[in-house]
Amino acid sequence: MKNYIKLALLSGASLAIASCANSGDVAKYRSYDRPASLPSNPSNVRVKVSTSNQMVYVMEGNKPLLVMPVSVGTTSTPTPKGNFRLYFKDADRRAVSHGFAFSPDGKVSSYSKKRSAPAGSRRIGTPMPYWSEFSSGYGFHTGWMKPYPCTHGCIRMHENLSPKFFNLIKEGTPVSISHSQPEDATIGKGIRRPIDAGPLPDYPLSVRTSDKIFSYHKKPTYQ
Repeated sequence: MKNYIKLALLSGASLAIASCANSGDVAKYRSYDRPASLPSNPSNVRVKVSTSNQMVYVMEGNKPLLVMPVSVGTTSTPTPKGNFRLYFKDADRRAVSHGFAFSPDGKVSSYSKKRSAPAGSRRIGTPMPYWSEFSSGYGFHTGWMKPYPCTHGCIRMHENLSPKFFNLIKEGTPVSISHSQPEDATIGKGIRRPIDAGPLPDYPLSVRTSDKIFSYHKKPTYQ
């Protein structure tokens, strides 16, 4: 799936054709979900990430609260490994360093650290819903998922799972990220992933640049 900052400025007709052609797969992607449980003691919750299995384990002691597939960083832009603590949460987060630029003449372009916004442009950051930061510039957030590493280092979650994750963790929750985790061979084995979002049409630009993007998440439920 495309990055939010990659603009595909299609005509209304071509967008309608793409949406129609992929409507079944879009529905299939958006219906994906995984069960979750609330902790008895939130202070005992910890997060374990396996980059090789692209899996997150939210644990309370030995009890899994949420086991979810994710997308992690590529070889050239890897997800940091080590032991961290979540220190900042924002459900309606937008990126500061990249996003959409609306110039005074009505043109829309993308901006990033490598590409400045045109002078006088109005800037709207890339949406990163349910942001949970564990290292400077790196966090968990909603994003389109692929079956292979595809991010710039952040950990992308499915839109139906990110609200569950966000409610299970808090600032100070420990996060362990490594190539593999013991759970890969047990509770993380054979987990069905959402379909590859790569071929699917992105949300319309009008949605990505408005608060509507933060409502494209199913209300979390717990067992």
